[in-house]
Amino acid sequence: MGVLLAAIAAVVYGLGDWTGGHASRRMASLAVAVVGQSASLVLVTIAALVLADPLGGLGWGLAGGCAGVLGIVCFYAALAGGSMSVVAPTTAVVSLTVPVIVGVAQGERPSARAWVGIALAAAAVLLVGGIVGAAHQRIGRRQLTLSLLGGLGFGLIFVLLSHAPHRSGLWPLVGARLGSVGITAPVLAWQVRRGVTAVARRAVPIAVVAGILDMLANVCYLAATRHGMLSIVAVVSAMYPVSTVVLATTVDGERVSRPQLGGMLLAAAALGLVSSG
Repeated sequence: MGVLLAAIAAVVYGLGDWTGGHASRRMASLAVAVVGQSASLVLVTIAALVLADPLGGLGWGLAGGCAGVLGIVCFYAALAGGSMSVVAPTTAVVSLTVPVIVGVAQGERPSARAWVGIALAAAAVLLVGGIVGAAHQRIGRRQLTLSLLGGLGFGLIFVLLSHAPHRSGLWPLVGARLGSVGITAPVLAWQVRRGVTAVARRAVPIAVVAGILDMLANVCYLAATRHGMLSIVAVVSAMYPVSTVVLATTVDGERVSRPQLGGMLLAAAALGLVSSG
């Protein structure tokens, strides 16, 4: 069940990233993050109240939200200036590695088959991102740095949310959104007053959709951590670039090389090994 939920999270994360990337091409990445996360904060708070979840896990969520600020702002900024089919996998390499290291340090011991799956997953995102092999799209040093920082932020989110008490329901996600919006909203307001950033009305609906999709993926991921090891669940969730690249190629017309296609096949093999291991 944990692997299945993590796989669903990966698909929805990828869809949200693709949507957020398009919004970032019409509006500053900070504005996209604030609009999307504010909308999802309202929805997840209502859901937590309706479900009458026991209040708890807010501290872990707040910490995750702070890490999320680093992740989402850097990631959207990288998407705005670079190819989606390269930026998303580059970010995923880091976001995959961080929780595996933490999970093993905490005493998790995946099976030999699962370790093979983890290695294949890492190779898959490297190939899909064109980091290894040929790719039709490249990114500059600034986009690479932003992608790596985004991956660090996302990896920390994976780790911090996994520590929230299982009985706390959706409240850790409420805390995460409170933390991120509490940091980014005042900064955005200051920038708008100074005329540095403007909120483009035509991009607001896209940013709202991106924020809601990201929250839905977080819900699936949080549920997955309650049914499986962090080092396994996070790896599966971190394969979100596959759906981002599929959308970038089928909808946006970005070209994909043969090594990148091979990376997608490796991702499928990795999912099978991890789920059976």
